[in-house]
Formats: sequence, C-alpha cells, structure tokens
Amino acid sequence: MTQPKTIHVSVAWPYANGDLHVGHLAGAYLPADIFARYHRLKGNRVLMVSGSDSHGTPISVEADKRGIPAREVFEHYHERFLLTQQKIGITYDLFTHTDTENHHKVTQDFFLKLLENGCLYKETQQLMYSELEKRFLPDRYVEGECYICHYANARGDQCDNCGNLLDATKLINPRNKGNPADKLIVRESEHFFLDLERFEPELIEYLDKHESHWRTNVVRFSRNFITDGLHGRPITRDIDWGVDVPLDGWGNKKLYVWFDAVIGYFSASLEWAKNNGQPDAWKDWWYNPEAEIYNFIGKDNIPFHTIIWQSELLGVDGIYNGDEDGIGKHYDAHLQLPYDVPANEFMNIEGDKFSKSRNWAIWLPDILERYQPDAVRYYTAATFPESADSDFNWDGFLNRVNGELLAAWGNLANRMLSFAYKRFDGRVPTIDLAKLTADDKAILEKSEAAFENIGGLIEAVKLKEALTQTMTLVRESNAYLDKRAPWKAIKENPDDAALSVYTVLRVIDNLKTVLSPFLPFTSQKVHEFLGYEGQLFGEQKIVEYTEPNRPHKGLIYDGSKAIGTWAKSDLQPGQILREPTPLIVKLEPEIVDKERAYLGAVREEHAIVV
Repeated sequence: MTQPKTIHVSVAWPYANGDLHVGHLAGAYLPADIFARYHRLKGNRVLMVSGSDSHGTPISVEADKRGIPAREVFEHYHERFLLTQQKIGITYDLFTHTDTENHHKVTQDFFLKLLENGCLYKETQQLMYSELEKRFLPDRYVEGECYICHYANARGDQCDNCGNLLDATKLINPRNKGNPADKLIVRESEHFFLDLERFEPELIEYLDKHESHWRTNVVRFSRNFITDGLHGRPITRDIDWGVDVPLDGWGNKKLYVWFDAVIGYFSASLEWAKNNGQPDAWKDWWYNPEAEIYNFIGKDNIPFHTIIWQSELLGVDGIYNGDEDGIGKHYDAHLQLPYDVPANEFMNIEGDKFSKSRNWAIWLPDILERYQPDAVRYYTAATFPESADSDFNWDGFLNRVNGELLAAWGNLANRMLSFAYKRFDGRVPTIDLAKLTADDKAILEKSEAAFENIGGLIEAVKLKEALTQTMTLVRESNAYLDKRAPWKAIKENPDDAALSVYTVLRVIDNLKTVLSPFLPFTSQKVHEFLGYEGQLFGEQKIVEYTEPNRPHKGLIYDGSKAIGTWAKSDLQPGQILREPTPLIVKLEPEIVDKERAYLGAVREEHAIVV
C-alpha cells in the first residue's frame, strides 16, 4: 500500500485593500483549492495556508484615500475575504493575516537569524521623497514610465506590463500617485538589505533540481532573473505601518512587506499547529525532506517565490528557533524549499487588463450574489491561464455554463437520476452483472480509468487539461446513453434498460468524484441523490482566535466529517436513491449585456464601519 504523501499548499496572500476578484480566483485560490481537495480525497496529509496581507502599501494608499487608519482598512477587507472564500469554497486549513502576534514574532525571528548568519547588510539607499508631505514615499506611492519596457503607468516597485522589479528612483518622469503636482526629489536613507547574490550557486542548483516538473514560464523567468544579476534587496523601509524592525534605533522604519508576506506560509503553519493543540505538528511539513511544498501564485509573484523566499529559507540556515527545541525531532534541521511553484498567468476581462481604478473588474462578492459558486468555479477552471493569459468574457461564461456544465454534466446526472428514481421505484436497479453489454463495460472502464488519468494531471498541476478530459468523458457518457436509450428499452425490454441505467449511475458516481475538486457543491448534491450519507468534504468555518493584543478571525477547513475518497463507485444494486432536483441553473442571454454594463461603471464603495 502506498504511503500517504505530505503536501503543503502555500497560497498567495491578497492585499487587504479591496474585494477579491476573478483574477485572484484564477491566479491562485481556485487552483490551490482544486489541488488540495484532490489530495485530501487521495488520503494524503494536506496543510493549506494563506491569509490577508495586512502590511502592503496598497492598504496604506486605501487608508489615505478614506482618511482612516490602515488597520481599519485591512480588518474590513479581511472579514470580507473570509466570507467570500467561504462562499465559493476555498478550503484553507488556516486563512489568517500578517498582523497577528505570531506572524510578527516569526518574521522578526527570521530577520535576526539572517542578521546573525551574515545574510544582511546595511546600505544607504536613494529613495523618492515628497517635499509636500515631508516623508519618504513608499514605492507604491510612486508611479512613472517604466525604464525597461516604457509602460506609462509602472509602479515604483514593479511594472505590471513587463513584470520586472523596479527601482522607483529610475522611473522616467516619476510622480506622487496621491498628488501628481507634488515635487519628488531623491534623498538618502539607511536600510537593511538581503544579500541575494551570495545564494546564487544554491539557487541555480535548486532550479536545476526542479526544472523537469516546473512550468516552462516559471523556470525561464527565474533563470533570467538570476542571469540578469542578483543584487541586494532592501528589507526595511521608511513607513509607519508594518512589522517592527527588532533593533534599537530603527523605530521609524518597518520590515518590507515582500520580506514578511512570504514568511507567512511558515508562520501560518505554526499558528495552525498551535491552534490545533499540536504545537510541533508544523515540523512534519517544514523539516520533512519527503514533504512537497507547492506555492500557488500569479506570474507577477514569480521572483518572490522562486528566488527571494528560497534565499530567506537558505539564509536562516534551516533552523527555526521560535520554540525551545527548534529542530525537528525526526528530520534533518533544514527547512524545506518549495517543491513546485505552479504560477498562473493573468486572467483579463473582456479583452482588457484588470484595473481597480477604472472598475474594470469582476468582483467575487458581487457575482456570487447572482450565480452558483460551481458555475463560477467551472468557467474559471475551464479558462485557467496556466500557460498564457486568458480572458473572462460573459459570452464565454454563458456558453460554457449552459452548453457544457448544464447541457453535458447537469443533463447527464439529472435525466438519469430522475429516470431511475421514477421508473425503478427510487432504487438503483438490481441486475445480473454477467449480462452487462460490451458498451456497458467499455464506458464503465473509461470512467474508472479516469481516477488514474485525471488524478495524474491534477498531481502535475495540469488542472485545465484535467477538467477538459473529464468533460470529454461526460460527453462520451451522454453518447453511450443516447445509444442505449433506456427510456425506449424499458417499454420492450425492462431488463436491458436496467442494465444501462445501473451502468450510467455507476458512471455518474465516478464522474461525481472526479469532478468534486472542481465542483464540490454540485458533486455533494449528486452524492446525496445517489443515496449516500455524509459529506465528500468538510466544512469551511470562520473562527475567532484570541491573542493578548491582536484577537483575530480566520477561515479553517474542518474535515472531521469528510468521507470522500478518490476511488471508483461503490454503488450497490437496490441502493435507495433520493429524489433529484436540478443541479445547474440555466443562464439567460440577457446576463451578458447586464454584466458588461457593470464593467467600468462606478461601483459603490463599501463603507468601513469602526
């Protein structure tokens, strides 16, 4: 018997400065959830963590715009993140945030360990300074023309067009994002830098080791990043919101958000372990050389998750001293580097890039008020930008939901479950298995082979292809059913009709399981219609945690009642069925123009109530 795998699913931390949108869902959160759900069904040990990024300058920018403290902004959107992800079914073992006492402590521990190991150095840095506001401007407050690709609206830290990390002082015609008339000058400020160059040999060795199973675009981007030359990167900044620098004399500076956010994958693992009364449980993932750590991110985050995070882990020398023993009891004391970084490209909207300022966005809280979560999950997964940018367009949403999810899968499940319920007294037909026809056996074998075939694609994080092949099987099952036509056979040969109905119910049972990582809500319904008890998966719960100074809420996955397995149908002849109801709501053509009208229109801002 194969030993269960130990899988860590690290998911990008969204800035808590606005609602989640379909770009977030397509880029990281839905791929991670599909992957985690599959591995749970396989019986593997899964730890999936993420949280709200509380300290990024986007939060400060939003706070300044609203005239309120940054903490109020992030707490408001963190709450909305919890509700939105619970509604669409993202199954984190812990979704927390970066302003917990646990995260502050772990981040400061990393800083001190890196300093002790000689991986940090101090250097005077030239930064953009606002004479009007009498302060250094964080990079996100500065915009200008990219000096690499000449995109007109590059941020001070990174260009959204070419993806390169930038030096704000080199932008062409830099301007204060909040006050374009402000005169910006360059001033000096002393900061700590992470010495990336010293890790170059180990990083090249690391990329060589993983190149065979990484996506080509991720490997190429990472190697180019090293080829272009690794340089020290500042890990402190002149800002009043963030994690304190744990040194005397540095009270007017904070740790840089890019430094502290990736540490969140580690700190959230510690928080999860403590919350579950097993404070050392995190070591089974982070010290275990057999564990596989996956970082689900968007392409704009590639260098942070293939170069910088690895450098931080290498720099602390693999030993975390956050508790008394610090070292794993069963493993070598080296923190494990990510096994894979399956970064997705961007999902555009109706042919144009996401823009919060123009409200060119499809906001998850809004569409989840109007559409089934599995409809949103299905279309997003079917158009995942795994190897190239993709496009969310409302014609496509309408056509795929109606023409594929409803007409193929919903039609197969509903018409045969309804037929069996009505014509076989609410039970799975009792048959002589020896009389199954060649067609019956062929479609059953195909549906059972899907567990290995589709499972292999999911394990390789080829999720779009996995869904495509599953829907091909759904269509083949419909073709089989049209050929066998039990609704005709039942009049002349009830026994033959029973054979095909039994067969297709078994196929539907298999498809239900294979589709369940993608479509957990409707798969659960099919599971119940087939007469089974219990939950395929567990529940996502919002819980409250108490820290002495920072009580907070989190989202957790409770799998204690989950009974789903990645295994072929165990449907029994004579099993009692439940009366089915429609799985998928048909969409009307009018939704296309209605939804397009929301794009670019003024969206009412959500009031932040203190």
